[in-house]
Amino acid sequence: MKPRMTRAGALAGGITLLVSLTACGGGGNTTATGAAASDAPGQQKDSYVIGVSNTLVGNGWREEMICSVKAEALASGKVSKVVVANRNGGPTEQIADLRQLISQGVNAIIVNPSDPAKLDPVIKQAKARGVIVVAVDQAVSAPEALVVANDQVAYGRLGGEWLAKAIGGKGNVVEMRGIAGAPADNDRHKGFTEALAKYPEVKVVKEVYTGWDYSKGGQQALDLLNSSDKVDGIWTSGIDYTVVKAFETLKKPYAPVVGADNNEFINQISSLHGKGFVGAAVTNPAAIGGVGTSIALQALSGAQVPRETFLAPEVWDVESAKDKLAANYFPDREATFSARVTVEPHTHYTPEQLFACKGPGE
Repeated sequence: MKPRMTRAGALAGGITLLVSLTACGGGGNTTATGAAASDAPGQQKDSYVIGVSNTLVGNGWREEMICSVKAEALASGKVSKVVVANRNGGPTEQIADLRQLISQGVNAIIVNPSDPAKLDPVIKQAKARGVIVVAVDQAVSAPEALVVANDQVAYGRLGGEWLAKAIGGKGNVVEMRGIAGAPADNDRHKGFTEALAKYPEVKVVKEVYTGWDYSKGGQQALDLLNSSDKVDGIWTSGIDYTVVKAFETLKKPYAPVVGADNNEFINQISSLHGKGFVGAAVTNPAAIGGVGTSIALQALSGAQVPRETFLAPEVWDVESAKDKLAANYFPDREATFSARVTVEPHTHYTPEQLFACKGPGE
């Protein structure tokens, strides 16, 4: 179904870039990249091949991330093909996929890493072959990789602060995490823990891993709300709208819920306001894939780019960001759609290109 272009127009402003940070131990705040790939004999500016590695299939956010890679590759006019390695797995499977992409002759790889360190050797191999590697959404420790991510520590901290204030600075809260060991999960937990350290009367009575699976998170919420533990608030690592539905299924009074800028959760924050529900969305745009692609193409052209680029999250609730909630809700898109579709000044595709999810030649 076609999206409402009035909404898309409202999104044209994209997201403000927070800061480009110096790599820890990386030997400088910029890195000259891609000379081996971009200067290869016969290499044409419009014939780059981009590889993508993802190890979480069926997650709407990740699928949209891949679509943003394809859309940016198409809009750039510099890419002939996008090769996607997309399957459920961990570091072992992802290392195999990365090696396969390297052997296929890609010029750059956009990877959402399954581990912060275990991919380092294969990333080093890619660099030795002149392949640009950009880790998106989550960071890796390999100094050879560029990192382009939403600030996940800030995501956890901002949501934790909002939740603590929403319950009056005291009470029982539940922390619904993502995938154990994933870099983004570790960072979000760090930020959440830092926030609650300022509120000694807020107690985490339960911590669960959702696997960033909406169905699993919804069932866990049902179990938690049916338990003997009193729950005054719930922080989620982006598995949110099914948690709200759990309250409705059990016909229990709502508690404040923190989630991400997912389409249906944004709708719930607005439509259930005044009906007892209070929620906040912390932005975490899937368009980070497109940002990583744009930066990879700059590196392939021989430009100096920062090793690390982080985007600043925002907190949207009815009290402080009613207009943003309205502007970023797409009634014709799926529930898990990540509502922020562009990131200025990095992405160059149109919303229609993102929604089509077609790369060059497709």
